[in-house]
Amino acid sequence: MHQDLGSPTVEVRRSRRRSRTVSAYREGSTIVVLIPARLTVAEERQWVNTMVERVTRAERRRSLGEPELAARAASLSKRHLEGRARPRSVRWVSNQHARWGSCTPADGTIRLSDRLQQMPAYVVDYVLLHELAHLLVPGHGATFWALLAPYEHTERARGFLEGVSATAGLEIGSDVDDEADAPAQVGVPSAAETG
Repeated sequence: MHQDLGSPTVEVRRSRRRSRTVSAYREGSTIVVLIPARLTVAEERQWVNTMVERVTRAERRRSLGEPELAARAASLSKRHLEGRARPRSVRWVSNQHARWGSCTPADGTIRLSDRLQQMPAYVVDYVLLHELAHLLVPGHGATFWALLAPYEHTERARGFLEGVSATAGLEIGSDVDDEADAPAQVGVPSAAETG
């Protein structure tokens, strides 16, 4: 059964095997609420409201707002780049479908795909650090990758992103910036870039 509670879409699944517990989770853009089959319509409505609020509250806690994202960037720059990367702005964007992040060194802006918001923190940190490093080194030569080397989750995060990209059938572009207005973007380095 689907319910429309404005946004998001809610799907209620009743189960005869479920006797007392109610649970909920997000499945794409839908929140799925699992309830015992014996509940009345009024009890179902009450539980659905409660569980949707719990799921959305948990998602809000996990997701960084732009002020927190800027603070996270400052912390990563201080810890891994001696504080040298100082972006003028860091923000989430919804129009990046072939990249996870981009930056324009000329104006100091960093943009992260909003698809990252539901990914583990170490992945968001990697993409953010990658873009911060581009503020210092626009290309993907040895100097650039040396800046990312101290981050302990670089390979793990890159593997995670490669897996997500492959599963979704995305072809993530390279992230080369020629210091013009074309933004740098997070991609996977070729053998020539890493060698």
